[in-house]
Order: sequence, then structure tokens, then C-alpha cells
Amino acid sequence: MKEAFVSRGPKVEIVDSDMPAPGAGQVLIKVVVSGINPKDWKMSEYYGIQRSNSGDDIAGVVQSVGSGVTEFGPGDRVAAMHPSVSPAGSFAEYALSPADTTFHIPDDLSFEEAATVPLAALTAAVLLFRGLRLPEIWDADDEIKGSIPFVVYGGASAVGAYAIQLAKRSGIHPIIAVAGRGIPFVNSLIDSSKGDAVIDYRNGDEAVVAGIREALKGAKLRYALDAVRSGTSYINLARVLTSGLAEVPTSKLALVLPLPGQVPSVAGAEADMIEPFAFPVGIEPIFLGVNLVHNPESSRDRAFGFVYSRLLAKGLNDGWFKPHPHEVQPGGLSGLENALKKLKDGQASATKYVFRLADTSGL
Repeated sequence: MKEAFVSRGPKVEIVDSDMPAPGAGQVLIKVVVSGINPKDWKMSEYYGIQRSNSGDDIAGVVQSVGSGVTEFGPGDRVAAMHPSVSPAGSFAEYALSPADTTFHIPDDLSFEEAATVPLAALTAAVLLFRGLRLPEIWDADDEIKGSIPFVVYGGASAVGAYAIQLAKRSGIHPIIAVAGRGIPFVNSLIDSSKGDAVIDYRNGDEAVVAGIREALKGAKLRYALDAVRSGTSYINLARVLTSGLAEVPTSKLALVLPLPGQVPSVAGAEADMIEPFAFPVGIEPIFLGVNLVHNPESSRDRAFGFVYSRLLAKGLNDGWFKPHPHEVQPGGLSGLENALKKLKDGQASATKYVFRLADTSGL
């Protein structure tokens, strides 16, 4: 099969590889469409992971299954999250996923739409319900939920938009989103009748902080999600979160990426770094990698991935959960390098890049 490996640059090398075989609890999927994420170029650029098939968003058809898999069979239309930094990712004709993070997709959902969901949606779920410990969809007290202000920085990003949808389904309001070019899209997700609002980050840091405070209408802010973790985004959020006692943090800030200095970087990574920042007393920054849903040491973590993958499938089928807007990148694997460069240059806004494997030159 054809397989693509990403290196720093970003550079992409397409090679001939053996088709992987599913092990116990795994699903082998013929990839129809793969999603592309910012982390696919950042892994080599900032964290020194070289020459990897970093694709983790799979949409396709089940080819075969390993022992112990009973929920899926050959020919099923599925989407799946591949475990990051492991072999057989989605930048190939065939990819592997644990059955736990594989889910059926509705007949009326395209593979292109399905490929926007797995990684970003599970990331949003992990950060909201394992990181921030927000009330979940099945928690009953709607009156309490309706008085929990929640801020999402990067509301037009895939993670941010999915976080808004999940929080809204859980009954959490007001939701205050920070966005830029994608503001019209974010406005389509929120409910202004419940106090939800959008703040434009293009007006500068002081305007963002002032806008969030105004939207809070005097309420305390204890929960925020930084879905971009770029520049001063998390500093702006720290300025509006309610501080408290150091021994018992009163506010939580979930981050889609580690803070500067938390992960050893490679030469040149300083482009993503700013000066160290001391969080105010009582505010707890939290980074939880989505790969915890594949944690071999924790049945609880894997169960979380299993449950939320099925919940996403139900939401897509019932219509309350919508896939992210997407843009098909031309050339299949052959166009992956250019697509990654566009992501690195910040060209995507309120859009998830995907590509069709069948478009690969010479396939």
C-alpha cells in the first residue's frame, strides 16, 4: 500500500509499505478520507517526532477485524481515531484503530464529513469532561448547568466548535466564544437567548479581556478552554478566570496543547513560545492529551473513549452533533505536504482539511 510519512518542514515522503494486520481488539480500515490536523506538522516541528505517519482521523470501510471485535465487520462504514505516535495511521491506504475509538457513521453522512470528527471531537470531550470536570450530558441538574459560564478560546477551530456543541448539549450556559474570521460560523453554534456570546480576538488582548468580562455580566468564571493555545490566548483567559486559594484551586483552564516549556522542544521551536507566565493563585492549568483514551494502563480511560465515541455516533445520527466544515485538499497523499504548509501558515479558519486517498497520484 501507499503510505505517507511527515518530517520537519513540513516534508512528506510517500513510500510503499506492507498492509498492517489487525491485532486483538483492533479494526483494519480501508481509508477513504483522512483528516489533517495542526498537530501533524507540530509533532516534528516542536516536539522532535520525525518521519511519522501522524494521521489520526480515519473515515472508511472496515477491511477486517482482530480477535474479540464483535461490533464491526467487513464492509461497515466507520470513522475512527488512530492512537497518536503509533504505526498504521490514516496517511495510508489502510489504517488501524482500536475498536473502542471506532464508530459507525450514519448512511447520510459523507466520508469527508466523518473524517472531521474523531480526533477533535474526542479531544473536546476529554478536555471538558475529564479535564474541567464539567457536568456531562446525562447529569440531571439543568438549573445548575444553566448558570455555569464557560469560555472557549478558538471557537471556530474544530476542537473549539465541538466543545461548544458538547457543552450546549449538556445544558451549560452562557457559552462565551473567542474567534476571528470564523465568527459567523460560531454564531450558528451558540444560543444568544441563553446569554451566549462571541468575542473578536482581532481587536486585541485588552478588548478580548474586556469583552469576556462584559459578557459574564458580573458572574464568576471558573471554567475555560483554550482550543488554540497560541500566543497570548491562555494569558487572556487567566486574566478573566476567578482566582482563589492556592490549596484548593477554584478555577480550571484546559489547554489543547502543553504550556511553553512543558514538553522538551527541538531547535527552532521558540517560534511557538512566549515569556513564562505565572498563573494567578487559585487557577489550575490543565493539559490532557486525547491519547489517554488509548491508555493501556487504564480501563477507565479506555472506557471514556468507548462511551464518547458511541455518543458522537448517536449525536451525528440524531442530528444534535454536526461535523465540522471541511475543505477537500487536492492530490490525496500527493497533496498532503502542501496542505500541512497551509495549516502551518494559518490559512484554515472554521475549516477542517481532509483528503481522499483515491486522489493520490499513481495509486
